[in-house]
Amino acid sequence: MSTYDRIYQVVRQIPSGKVATYGQIADLAELYGKARLVGYALYRVAPDGEIPWHRVINAKGQVSESPVRFGSDHLQRSLLEAEGIEFLPGDRIDLRRYRWHPASLEAWSAAQTDWQKNEES
Repeated sequence: MSTYDRIYQVVRQIPSGKVATYGQIADLAELYGKARLVGYALYRVAPDGEIPWHRVINAKGQVSESPVRFGSDHLQRSLLEAEGIEFLPGDRIDLRRYRWHPASLEAWSAAQTDWQKNEES
């Protein structure tokens, strides 16, 4: 399984109405310290695809704005608001309220085992 596939597998688990940070996704995908790589992977996702890229934000609780995303910064905010996520002043999201916490570490352990099996084959 490719590194990007691992990232996408984790991002697909984020439920509607919750967010995760780039660093959190990197850690869950066992790519410690590679938050920027998560950003690169999500940049490649089609805005209307199956991967909920819009649920990943920066550690400050904000949509990471970029001129190369051609307006998808506003799309990201709209998609989050449509899921009931409220923005605070300063265009921030309250991470204490909306941050996703995987329900079971056992589930992540099983996913990691799957990754290892795929890498061995």
